[in-house]
Amino acid sequence: MSGDAASFDSGSEGERIRRPRDPQLIKQLWSVLSPHRRLLLFALLLIPLGSLLHLAPPFLLKKTIDEAIVPRALQNIAPYGILLIIVLVVEHLTGFVQLALMQIAGQRAMSDLRTQAHRHLLGLRVSYFDRTPIGRVMTRVTNDVESISESFSAGLVTLVGDILTLIGIVIAMLWLNVRLALLTFCVLPLLTVAVVTFQRVLRQTYRVIRRRLAHINATLQEHISGVKVVQIFAREQHAALEFDQANRAYRDSYHRAIAFDAGLYAIVEMLSSVTVAALLWFSGLRVGEGITFGMLVAFIEYAQRFFIPIRDMSAKYAVIQQALSAAERVFGLLAVDEPDAPRGQRPSLPTTPAHRVDTTVPAVEFRGVHASYDGQTPVLKDVSFSIAAGATVAIVGPTGAGKTTVIRLLTRLYDIDRGQILLYGNDICQIDVAELRRRVVVLSQDIYLFGGTVRSNITLEDPAIDDAQVVDAARRVGLLDLLSLDATVAERGANLSAGERQLIVFARALARDPEILVLDEATANVDPESERIVQAGIAELMHSRTAIVIAHRLTTIQAVDSVMVFADGRLSERGSHAELLERNGIYARLYQLQYVSQAPVPLA
Repeated sequence: MSGDAASFDSGSEGERIRRPRDPQLIKQLWSVLSPHRRLLLFALLLIPLGSLLHLAPPFLLKKTIDEAIVPRALQNIAPYGILLIIVLVVEHLTGFVQLALMQIAGQRAMSDLRTQAHRHLLGLRVSYFDRTPIGRVMTRVTNDVESISESFSAGLVTLVGDILTLIGIVIAMLWLNVRLALLTFCVLPLLTVAVVTFQRVLRQTYRVIRRRLAHINATLQEHISGVKVVQIFAREQHAALEFDQANRAYRDSYHRAIAFDAGLYAIVEMLSSVTVAALLWFSGLRVGEGITFGMLVAFIEYAQRFFIPIRDMSAKYAVIQQALSAAERVFGLLAVDEPDAPRGQRPSLPTTPAHRVDTTVPAVEFRGVHASYDGQTPVLKDVSFSIAAGATVAIVGPTGAGKTTVIRLLTRLYDIDRGQILLYGNDICQIDVAELRRRVVVLSQDIYLFGGTVRSNITLEDPAIDDAQVVDAARRVGLLDLLSLDATVAERGANLSAGERQLIVFARALARDPEILVLDEATANVDPESERIVQAGIAELMHSRTAIVIAHRLTTIQAVDSVMVFADGRLSERGSHAELLERNGIYARLYQLQYVSQAPVPLA
């Protein structure tokens, strides 16, 4: 199961997350936002208007007190009151439109970012997913993108409005009374120290939070995927404790962030109250010395409004820190450079079916191939062989000999370290990956079906496969004898038998009419009754077609053209079944061992 939270917090995840500077992150975010810049521009244009309207009420209050209440000219109250109501209504309408436009632009941009991340993931090498838990990958595309999205409604752009409002308040305060303004600004050094200090701690704290959230998702995904194993071996208690540890670590990280966020908020509130008290004391002694009662009320209003954006900045800063930490991880994922894409120019491949290709050119050729999964431990060592077009070749060998690796390299799920692999004389590294995998189809005992119908699982929504091809493929493998093409398929095919799932996968391969067919013990999970139906379809599919059979049961490959025996990452023997038995080498020993192990055991 999943590793502990401590190892996870070290940051050694499948992807190597780069830590770009904030300006670089802003630039990357802008690249996502720029397609929706018109909405952003309209929203930004409303910010100065909203800030200006926000400055008007204290000034109107001053005018009301000094020109209506103090001189008892009550007839002047109504005009100022009506004007104040109009200002407040327009201010809130402006804020509504500005926020709505920003939210729409943000959601559209985040939709684009999720799509970009999804497409990038589908283009990564399988090796990336070998070392990266799926739950962590899902966190990047869901939770982290959502965290960035929240910054549009509660942080990034409203912060711009707060800055403009602060500038306006500073100008208004200096215009009303310079001495009172300077008294208010005395707290700015303390505020600056507090914000800078909390900034560093909060940023690091939210990085830990993002990692621990990803750890929760990875643990949950692992437990749900392996729920049958957990239940069969009665490991529910252990799984619950493991998830509880991950959940507690996430909770504790958030507690720390909440404490720092609340601390910054409290500091700003305290300084605000102290400043207002100082203003009351200082100006109260000087009322009549250039300071009117209306000016004092307006100044206190401006002072309180001066601290409100600063106070809100602490909360908004927390949101922005979460968004930047999330952006680091999302763009770190997008920076993973393991594209499943062709290198060089795409050559011409035969466009005719397999039984009409030029048989003078080997269908598959390995030339001095070396390969490893981690770049250090060799899995294949100087492997060279060729397979003639239309031939049927079996690959056998003990576990870990490199049989499956050969197929993974041929389909470019992984790349070789050294050497060359040719398909009809063309280096597969120069062939478009989609084209390569259309011509080389692998039938494995590892079956994956998607929720939908039998038909959609055969076509996989490929527009190049018409309904006639689907019907023909389903008929040839005998699938139509068991299921309708419109039958519902649950997630992973949970509502179907093992044999039915295997037949759907066979039809999926047949519909593509591949030139090279790879069978990785494809009938291992099919019951005997279904196997008879399947074997007839496979025999028709393999007729005069290049086929590679990875065999675990050696009794099933006696009719192949030749057998390649792998041992310790090398091609050790090659020949027909009879020739290899006469040679009395590795193949003969494997055959004898399997023959003995498959002999019936008398019951006691």
